[in-house]
Amino acid sequence: MKNDVHITLCCIFLLLFTMQAKSQDIHFSQYFEAPLLRNPALAGLFAGDVRIQAVYRTQWQSITIPYQTVSLNAEYKLPIGKSEDFITIGGQILYDKAGSIALTATHVLPTLNYHKSLSDVRSMYLSLGFMGGLVQRRLDRSKITTNSQFDGTNYNEGLGNGETFSKSAYSYFDGTAGMSFNTQIGENTDDNMYVGAAYHHFNKAPKISFYGTANLEMVPKWVFSGGVRKSIADDAYVTVEADYSKQGASTEILGSVMYSYKLDDADAPKYLIHGGAVLRWQDALVPVGKLEVKPLSISLSYDVNLSKLASASTGRGGFELGISYQKYLNKDNSSREAIRCPRF
Repeated sequence: MKNDVHITLCCIFLLLFTMQAKSQDIHFSQYFEAPLLRNPALAGLFAGDVRIQAVYRTQWQSITIPYQTVSLNAEYKLPIGKSEDFITIGGQILYDKAGSIALTATHVLPTLNYHKSLSDVRSMYLSLGFMGGLVQRRLDRSKITTNSQFDGTNYNEGLGNGETFSKSAYSYFDGTAGMSFNTQIGENTDDNMYVGAAYHHFNKAPKISFYGTANLEMVPKWVFSGGVRKSIADDAYVTVEADYSKQGASTEILGSVMYSYKLDDADAPKYLIHGGAVLRWQDALVPVGKLEVKPLSISLSYDVNLSKLASASTGRGGFELGISYQKYLNKDNSSREAIRCPRF
């Protein structure tokens, strides 16, 4: 809008992020579709040998240029010799683009998780996971508009914007470590629970700024997670999950309840439907629906904004689409053959 004198809300927010490095990390409402982003020790906690998940999110389209975020994660489980221990190898790729200055962040984060069996009679595991890799942030300097470009009457793109940073991109190494415990509940192998904790940005990634002289550090983040899946009938079960995150002065609480119904064989279903909701405390209520045709599933959700921005956004927040591929492989030493293997 070159006929107006303004600094867009997005530009202000994003420049403050680069100068102060205090804003929250990337997050999804369908947090259960991006487990490595929560805790690398949650890698491999699924029924199968391989899992690939993708989530696409768009947010704040009703009030500004929408933020767009994409997550892609993959996991592959391998047994260790003839023991009941496993390792999971995988990785997380994140892409985030925000606001009128096209601030983008790209994360490439390999993951390794070791699962130690704690029982000879049931699935019970203690897992230790690590994730680390390269992050790059970039912006389009040609799209920055500030009040320094007001000539007294109108916006004048020929005037300097007053920003003094010398580069439009920088990269750094980021690392996360986590632990989790998961176990079968009762005699039903489909009933499980897990708890976990992860410490993100343990290296603090110094000089997180477009200003070369700045000596800023990424604020570390703690994430505590838990979940329970319990059968309520031969053809139905309920899954309850929650996350609590703290990064500096910022906190986030997420909780979800999903009801799942098996449409065919109750013992080995191929077709399932899932429905429920996620609550982001004091921020959004998120209805979620999911259709599963094994090994594929697709999920949809939409944030109904409950925060102080509700009046400006008319309650409209973010749309998310999730796609997942999860299955056992026809190979020797598949985790299908192991009664005691990590699954949720």
